[in-house]
Amino acid sequence: MDADSSVERRGGGHRGIWGALKPYVEKESLAAFLLGLSSGFPYAMIGATLTTRLAQDGVDKKTVTAFTLAFLVYNLKVFWAWIIDGVRLPVLHRLGQRVSWMLVCGIAVIAAVINLAMVDPASNLGATVLAAVLVGAAGASFDIVIDAYRIETLKPYQLGTGSGMSQYGWRIGSAGAGALALVVSARWGWSAGYAVCAIFALPAMLTAFALGEPERRKVVVEKRGVSEVWASIVGPFIEFFQRHGAFMVLAFILVHKIGDTLANLTFRLLFDDLGFTNDEIAIYDVGLGFWAYLIGVFIGGVAYSRLGLKRSVMISLVLMGVSNLSFAALAAAGHSNLGMAGSIGFENIASGYGGVVVIAYFSALCDLRFTASQYALISAGASVVGRSLTGTTAGALIEDMGYVNFYILTTLAALPGIVLFWWMCRTGLVDEAMGSAGEEGPQAPVED
Repeated sequence: MDADSSVERRGGGHRGIWGALKPYVEKESLAAFLLGLSSGFPYAMIGATLTTRLAQDGVDKKTVTAFTLAFLVYNLKVFWAWIIDGVRLPVLHRLGQRVSWMLVCGIAVIAAVINLAMVDPASNLGATVLAAVLVGAAGASFDIVIDAYRIETLKPYQLGTGSGMSQYGWRIGSAGAGALALVVSARWGWSAGYAVCAIFALPAMLTAFALGEPERRKVVVEKRGVSEVWASIVGPFIEFFQRHGAFMVLAFILVHKIGDTLANLTFRLLFDDLGFTNDEIAIYDVGLGFWAYLIGVFIGGVAYSRLGLKRSVMISLVLMGVSNLSFAALAAAGHSNLGMAGSIGFENIASGYGGVVVIAYFSALCDLRFTASQYALISAGASVVGRSLTGTTAGALIEDMGYVNFYILTTLAALPGIVLFWWMCRTGLVDEAMGSAGEEGPQAPVED
């Protein structure tokens, strides 16, 4: 299948204003938006919001950046994603495999966030670490079922639009939870700020309960014996790696976002060191960043439809790398509201654009029989290197070389992903490694 020609053929079918807007109001796209709302908020709870909380409690930079290792739990989700694909929950399985796991994982996220709300980093850093890891584990499990539900609900022609709507939801959920936590914590403390954000788990749970099981879900015949269970664990990965060019695709997944991840998880440290207040962070990083991200998502959706998969992804890789330079400029300029606005605006437009086209590409790589397991592999690989480097070296690098040189380094770190994807396009590997989620025709069920 030619990914670009397929996308262009589908995108070219829309005519007029209503034709352009219709995909955004279809029930599958609206469902993707609501799923994104719930997917984004656990990330905020252990990301920028926790960084701000720790910095204000006087925790040193190396320890603060080490907390990003809690995100590594997201990268380990590939090892238990097969459970969500194949293990039936007692009683609840009557609601459907995806729906039942959505409810269970949503409840787990709510409990984990409330637990993090109850700890005090200033008096018990160890308990805070454990609570953050638990939020990461619950959020990762929630992400597994959310991603599978989204991909199996969207039709192939909706992948671009649905990914955009998912990113809209993710950003609103992440920014909304982060802003709500900042506002509530300024008045009633961090415990209250965190606890109230648990409500963001509800949209995904209610969406799954209302819509039921996805129509495109492919059910593999139930496994009974030990050998069959083992086959169900390794089967998704065997199928993926048997594709021509699969290892090169995985290499791209691993390296394409190193610089972007390394930079993004340190922005709040920069803002704190430059003396920005919570209100300024809320206005520019959360408020302006929110709208800039939505603009980027819209541009990404249009680009995916008009330019095709390959060209739109290539543009996103360049934008995400270059955007880090704006923070080098901000670090050099010092405390500047205009500089912060420009940096945040550029970075979020680039991230919103990239989020749509790259997620659409990654979704199309999945086989519909193994959606949860394969997308867990892809999404985990997409950030594992960057998160590992951030947690182990970012704080030390900033202290040794300063913010300006650090952000220049993160820009250079984007080059391997750009070069590799260009080579994959030239050799045809992008098309050859595509999965059934990106194909128009139906796929036959698996037979044992």
